[in-house]
Amino acid sequence: MSSGYKPDILWSPHHADHYVICDTELSLYRIGPAGSSETKAGALPLSEETAATLLAINSDTPYMKCVAWYPKHEPECLLAVGQANGRVVLTSLGQSHNSKCKELVGKEFVPKHARQCNTLAWNPVDSNWLAAGLDKHRADFSVLIWDVSSKFSPEAVPTEKLRLSGDTDSGLVVTKPLYELGQNDACLSLCWLPRDHQKLLLAGMHRNLAIFDLRNTSQKTFVNTKAIQGVTVDPHFQDRVASFFEGQVAIWDLRKFEKPVFTLTEQPKPLIKVAWCPTRMGLLATLTRDSNIIRLYDMQHTPMPFGDEGEPTIIERGVQPCSESIISSLAWHPSAQNRMVVVSPNRVMNDFTVFERISLAWSSTTSLMWACGRHLYECSEDAGPGTAAVGKDIATEMRERAQSRYGHDTVQVWRNHVLAGGDDPQLRSIWYTLHFMKQYTENMEQKQQGNKQSLIYSGIKNIVKTSSGTTETRRCWSGSDRQTDVPRYHSEERSLALQLCGWISQGPDIDVEPFLKTLEQEGEWERAAAVALFNLDIRRAIQILNKGASSEKGDLNLNVVAMALSGYTDEKNSLWREMCSSLRLQLKKPYLCIMFAFLTSEPGTYDGVLYESRVAVRDRVAFACMFLNDAQLPRYIDKLTNEMKEAGNLEGILLTGLTKDGVDLMESYVDRTGDVQTASFCMLKGSSGEVLKDPRVQCWIENYRNLLDAWRFWHKRAEFDIHRSKLDPSSKPLAQVFVSCNFCGKSISYSCSAMPHQGRGFSQYGVSGSPTKSKVTSCPGCRKPLPRCALCLMNMGTPVSSCPGKADEKADLTRDKKLAQFNNWFTWCHNCRHGGHAGHMLSWFRDHSECPVSACTCKCMQLDTTGNLVPSDSV
Repeated sequence: MSSGYKPDILWSPHHADHYVICDTELSLYRIGPAGSSETKAGALPLSEETAATLLAINSDTPYMKCVAWYPKHEPECLLAVGQANGRVVLTSLGQSHNSKCKELVGKEFVPKHARQCNTLAWNPVDSNWLAAGLDKHRADFSVLIWDVSSKFSPEAVPTEKLRLSGDTDSGLVVTKPLYELGQNDACLSLCWLPRDHQKLLLAGMHRNLAIFDLRNTSQKTFVNTKAIQGVTVDPHFQDRVASFFEGQVAIWDLRKFEKPVFTLTEQPKPLIKVAWCPTRMGLLATLTRDSNIIRLYDMQHTPMPFGDEGEPTIIERGVQPCSESIISSLAWHPSAQNRMVVVSPNRVMNDFTVFERISLAWSSTTSLMWACGRHLYECSEDAGPGTAAVGKDIATEMRERAQSRYGHDTVQVWRNHVLAGGDDPQLRSIWYTLHFMKQYTENMEQKQQGNKQSLIYSGIKNIVKTSSGTTETRRCWSGSDRQTDVPRYHSEERSLALQLCGWISQGPDIDVEPFLKTLEQEGEWERAAAVALFNLDIRRAIQILNKGASSEKGDLNLNVVAMALSGYTDEKNSLWREMCSSLRLQLKKPYLCIMFAFLTSEPGTYDGVLYESRVAVRDRVAFACMFLNDAQLPRYIDKLTNEMKEAGNLEGILLTGLTKDGVDLMESYVDRTGDVQTASFCMLKGSSGEVLKDPRVQCWIENYRNLLDAWRFWHKRAEFDIHRSKLDPSSKPLAQVFVSCNFCGKSISYSCSAMPHQGRGFSQYGVSGSPTKSKVTSCPGCRKPLPRCALCLMNMGTPVSSCPGKADEKADLTRDKKLAQFNNWFTWCHNCRHGGHAGHMLSWFRDHSECPVSACTCKCMQLDTTGNLVPSDSV
């Protein structure tokens, strides 16, 4: 580690809280929490949490150029100092001098010719070996490897290797190195290779990097490059080396040493230091001259051996430990993750942690995971008791609905809202609407009134526009001879609208009694009473309210409402009407409120009922169809439709139907909720071809399919595709698997399908069961013969039933039409490539395990994951 006169930092290899600052002297510091008992009063603050305490100073080694800390624990505070005259001196800091340390401290290693020592490196395994890199001298070597224990263990080194200087009094000067390398050259930086402690990587002035093996120093591996400064090995990947020249850093792979793996972006100023992070793989810090910014390069890749020419992904960023002063050196903490200490030219130190970039990953199951350093955090949706109040994420809801086969019930369509949980009034409304539409359409088919089928799915908005022949009637209150002044309107289209609203069943008569009983069973007492009242049956409404008040979970206030209804009078200025008009708005339940609004309204002006937003849309529309004339009804329906479209309220599908207006409404709903699942299923239930081709509809369907794939619900996605192809034949995918010819590569099935034979697919091979079975034994493209069946030896394409064999076997193989179709299929083993008719192969492998071809020992059926399944015809 080079020093010069600018301060440099060196962490202790033994104590994670000790480091040395070296410039004109050596200063040992201990880092600790600020304000702790170990931190003295005169400690230097490094950050808000940490401070450094000075432990010792050593001024005995002037003209320092580089320093290296002894890697072993004993002696733990031994340092080698390289000087400007080329000498290497062993010294110590704050050491209670034991015998071994006393013998080594003060020892000097002197080259033949004085010149500057540029770099020092202790061997990590043979820790007595110290490599020193010197400037060039024409009569001397530039790399000297010293054995620091040579004086005390002469038997370990040959006699000719030992030669002490003339200073016999001190006995501490060594002039004979163990090895000498790099003659007539200079060494600017060097490092030992961790994979092989006998190898040394040198960076010389002749613009080359060289690897020397001390077992054979005459041979070396070298490469020419300008990047010969600051050679350092990645501690996490020992074949990766970094070096620099001027403002450019080169990254090398020692297994592929011909050229750099890649070169980092060139910096505008010369580099003074590069350092790999010891706690984080692939993180390299670089520092330029007179700068207060440290550049970090995160190499996001796994180093590959020979043949990998691809450039790795590198994330570059800059950090600024101190905002004002420039940085003269930096050092990563040996154990604390991403932590470093930097020092300025005037010895101001800062303790700094490089925060990781937080990478987020959001799974398809709504779990959120992020990584920060070595920690991995996960955040998943809480399924606790408070979740219902907050509301689940729509992705979670769609996933749960998909597991319950939501949307797939095509018989009782209304049940799909139960599969969705049954607690969403909008889903309940839309699935009941689609159920009524499907039910009425089926009746139209039975009555052969196909011209009205498309009108059903076009919504009430279009139905009432075609209304004609409307009749007006004035009925008496049910159970009373008193005439009402409330006009009611009737027509075939209005009756159809009431059926779609679910108020009446099919037929010419308007009978709401079945609907009232259903509401009573579901406990919707207020709604049932309102429907009864709108049908001018005030006695039935009072009866429902009394019944609701006496039920298990009934509201006793319903009796009070029933009492108020019983006092109804149609006199304009009566006290009853005046009190009900003023007090009805204080009622919290909307259906009770609209009951009194209806009784106190003037004929034809029912705004209190029609614009009560808390009342279900279907009930308001049904009321409008009964009590608004032909001029008022379309205007109200148009206004209500626009409101539903803007709000994205699914109840509005009753009005728009599955038309373009319905797509607009559904688009608002999806934009508001993100529920592409409901949008996909609903649009498929009865939309016309033009609507299904709308890009928005296709986008919802494809997004839902992608969601199912992301959740790994592949079977459910296949079920959805089947469901979709039944409702939208144009979406049925083309065949994706074909039997192709070995010679020309063309599809046999596709080529044959163009021939004038009945049926498709394998019908040309006789699977249709007709007495005149087509025999295609050659490729229709190139006319080369098809492979032969290993059992019957007939060319593939020949029907099984015409193949020679036992009569009972033929009867068994062709007893079922569908089974006979499969019997003619091509089948073969992917291992040995032998095969034949599927029926023959099944028959063979019932009693055998090996391939039917002679001399082939392949265990074909055992290689198949379905080989242990019992064939359907043997059950």
